[in-house]
Formats: sequence, C-alpha cells, structure tokens
Amino acid sequence: MAFHVMLVPTLGCPSNCSYCWSSDENSSLMDIEIIEEVVEWLKTFRDDPVTFTFHGGEPLLAGLDFYRKALPLLAEGLSHLRPAFALQTNLWNLTPELAQLFSKYNIPLGSSLDGPKELNDLQRGEGYYDKTMHGYEIAKANDLKVSFICTFTSYSIDFKEDIFNFFLENNLNLKLHPALPSLRDENPDKWALSPEEYGELLIYLLDKYLENIDRIELKNIDHLCKCVFTRRGTVCTFVDCMGDTFAVGPDGSIYPCYRFVGMEEYVMGNVRDHPSREDLSQSAPGKLLEEYKEYVDQECAKCTYLKFCRGGCPYNALTPYEGKIKGVDPHCEAYKKIFKEITKRATKEMLSSSGMGMIGEDPGANKKVKPGIMALMLKPS
Repeated sequence: MAFHVMLVPTLGCPSNCSYCWSSDENSSLMDIEIIEEVVEWLKTFRDDPVTFTFHGGEPLLAGLDFYRKALPLLAEGLSHLRPAFALQTNLWNLTPELAQLFSKYNIPLGSSLDGPKELNDLQRGEGYYDKTMHGYEIAKANDLKVSFICTFTSYSIDFKEDIFNFFLENNLNLKLHPALPSLRDENPDKWALSPEEYGELLIYLLDKYLENIDRIELKNIDHLCKCVFTRRGTVCTFVDCMGDTFAVGPDGSIYPCYRFVGMEEYVMGNVRDHPSREDLSQSAPGKLLEEYKEYVDQECAKCTYLKFCRGGCPYNALTPYEGKIKGVDPHCEAYKKIFKEITKRATKEMLSSSGMGMIGEDPGANKKVKPGIMALMLKPS
C-alpha cells in the first residue's frame, strides 16, 4: 500500500486569505539538509511506493535552487520506492524555470481559486486572482497539469451557481473544500460552512456535474461515487490515514498531517532521528489518532457508510473539542447526505438497466439516456 509524505518547506505565505489557518509569517525556510535526512529516513522506513506533496504555507518560497537539489535527491535516493510528486501552490512565485523543472519530474500542481475575480479577492485578498492566473498561464505554457481547489464559505455558498459556472466556462477542473474551523484560530467558526449547507452543496454540485459531465471534472464527486462503488475510502478524508500519511515541517519535525505542522503538541518525531513506524505510532499524536480510530469503530459501528467514511477527517474531529476525542468529523451529516443520495441513484439506475424499471415502461424504448451516477462510478481514475 502506498504512503504519503507532505513536505512543508515553510509555513510562510505572501497571500492573506481571510479563512486561512495554515500560514505563519514568522516561519523559517527548510534547509536542503532536511531533504537529505528525509532520504536517509525513508530508505528503510517501508518498501511501499511513496508520494511526496510539497505543501505550505507557500512551498515556492523555498526557491528554484531548493527544488533543483531536492527533487533529484528524492527521486534518485529513493528510486526503490518509485516516488511520485505533487505540489500545492498559489502560483504567484511560479517562474518558467521552476515550471520547466516541475515538468521534467511530471509534477501536477494544485492551486486555489474561490470563483470569479471579485468574489475570490473578497475572500483571498486584493490582487490574488490576477497573480494566480498569471502563474497559471506559465504552468500551461510548460504543459503542467493544474487543478483548482475552491473553498466554499458561509458567505460564498450563496453564489454557488456563479462559482460553478465560472469554473465551467473557463475550462477549469474543480475540487471543493468547505471552509473549516482550526485548532489555531481564535474565531474558528467565522467563515466555516455548516454541515447542512455542505451536504446541500454536494448534492447541488452532483446534479450540475451530471449535466456537464463532458465539460468539467469535479474531483470530490468522483471520489464520493468511487467510495460508494468500491465500498472503501478513496481520499484521505475517508480512510484510516494514520500510519500512511505524514508531514515534515521546515525544521524536520514529523506530524500526522500538514494541518498539524507548527503545533508542538502534535510532533511525532524528527527526520534527523530516522524514526521507525513503531516509534511514530508510539508517540503521543500517534496514540491519539489510534484512539480516534477505535472511537470511530465504536461510535459509528451501526452506520451504513462506516467502511468508506471512517468518521471523516481526524483533524476536523479534534478541532471542536480543543484536541480531545469527543466526536467524529462535524461534517458527518453532510457525508451521510451525499452518500445516501449517491446510493439511492445508483440503485435506481441498476434496477432500471436490469429490466426492473417502472411497471408499464418499455425497456426497449428509443430514448436518449442522460449520464447517471454509474458513469461517475465507472469513470477511470
């Protein structure tokens, strides 16, 4: 089974998004020595394929020289793990030289836009849209694949149709995030999207996606349909990520996920010490997340969707209770809502296709069939 290591060169970021919880203007920059230690650590850590995602903050602040050294170190030093790469960036600091380097290593880029310029800049800061789109043009010119994450907030949810149409009309693939409370935020709920609103949004986007299936890719809906079809989680929100996902901060500290980077109480170890899997699992954060897994097994035992939801994201679950395990991911009700809808539609389609449709309905009738849930479930990854 593959595992995932997020490399966070800095928590610094030049943008100033209103709801951001993952940046720190006083953050240091990762030294290349940390990457060398990552290579030594992972040489004997496990034998499975590894994906490295450069995250932040803004990872491009590390600069061209850092990536010119880091990428070959990881690719060649850990070739037996068949490393793959990804990078999450606002694209402001992307240069043609960086783009050419990323193209050489087949690195897909993830970026963020919250919709049309006016709405995006209201949430993410004046000038954000133009700077990101300038970087996007550089990425396209170098044949880099770019996917955009759109964060829906308690404000922007009222403009969901405008937002969807923006991505559709500009031929941009879409992945959505609900604005989330944070363990670091003094006012965590200001922009947060409620579970009820998020569930309704997912169903709305499911319908819009099916209407435009040949014109846009909506990754969340793809993943949710795959979860129901395969009966297992396909992205980190819906799997037991503990032990298969780690994040390395600028100073080499190891965390369970990039969302915890910079919080001392969630440090599992340091790459300089080359910790084993057992070492990390026996750390305080490792034990906490294992406790969460056991909590989910008990609390969600009767839930129809347990196998492919797994209680949602542990970070989301810890946030409302100041790091204590007292509940599952608060968006549980949203997940149930969309899983139920997908299951209902898939069942209806399968019954219809097997000749068990409505009484009196002519199964051989010549009528144009619109794409349905099964089209998404069977869509190649």
